[in-house]
Amino acid sequence: MSTWPDARILNLLGIDLPIIQAPMAGATTTAMVIAASQAGALGSMPAAALSIEQLRDALTLIRQAGTRPLNVNFFCHQAPEANPEQDRRWKALLEPYYRELGADFAAPTPVSNRAPFNQAACEVIETFRPEVVSFHFGLPEKALVDRVKASGAKVLSSATTVEEAVWLEQHGCDAIIAMGIEAGGHRGMFLSDDLNSQIGLMALLPQVVDAVSVPVIAAGGIADSRGMLAAFALGASAVQIGTAYLFTPEASVSAAHHHALRHAQASETALTNLFTGRPARGIINRVMRELGAINPAAPAFPRAGGALMPLKARNEADFSNLWAGQALRLGHERSTYDLTRRLAAQALAKLG
Repeated sequence: MSTWPDARILNLLGIDLPIIQAPMAGATTTAMVIAASQAGALGSMPAAALSIEQLRDALTLIRQAGTRPLNVNFFCHQAPEANPEQDRRWKALLEPYYRELGADFAAPTPVSNRAPFNQAACEVIETFRPEVVSFHFGLPEKALVDRVKASGAKVLSSATTVEEAVWLEQHGCDAIIAMGIEAGGHRGMFLSDDLNSQIGLMALLPQVVDAVSVPVIAAGGIADSRGMLAAFALGASAVQIGTAYLFTPEASVSAAHHHALRHAQASETALTNLFTGRPARGIINRVMRELGAINPAAPAFPRAGGALMPLKARNEADFSNLWAGQALRLGHERSTYDLTRRLAAQALAKLG
């Protein structure tokens, strides 16, 4: 397949199709990454929820399956300072649910942790030498970025505003993911925590394209060939697709998440900070309705999730994050390979 409007991403990353399978922590499996890569897209392995040993095991499996280009994705947030009083107030807000579900409120609160990119993770990159390393929440310190680049990897990161896109280019990104507010999962915002700064993809994308010289990847609300064509028309070199891949058999989602994806209406997602402490888009459930999707009592990322874990264990549908983007009703039951090839073929046909 060729004759895409802009071949810069294909040439930069060594892929056949201008499609990036989004790295979705908890839902992306090695099978999904391998299948997306074999279809010609860029397969992306999320590392944020993995230990170093788990990451090594995952990358070993992927590399054993072939030599297609691989993206490994990391969070690069600043670990929050301890705030026992805020943690106490947050858990107290949840106490009625503990009583209702019979969870032990007096038991120690589980730890909810997401390790930012660090030296140990960088050593894994230097060992496995993935062709692409992508980041969420900005970039790590310059010394680590330099080591990633020295390993031969191209560096990507998400921008939710034009200002973030310009900052990422200035700090060494080879391509930028323009992340519209429609996207599922965590917002990649890092220069501001003001949700009012967040922009829809169709407005964000052309402004980012105009503001930077590196290729731009469109993300948010793209789940079919029509969305791909719209992104290309606005200057994107490629698209990053997430929610559509949650409908594939290679996705690892809970029974509650699986049901919600297939039954929620397009209007039933919202940005919420309840589950991790950072805004992320998911399907609205009971705790989001009753506490408010954005609640100032939620501790800083990633501490908010710990107090919810005992509730999630008893009622996943009501107390678990059900990440999904606004285009969830465009999802179809197809394998990762078939979905990827179908998206590309239909987009090319429409391009004429």
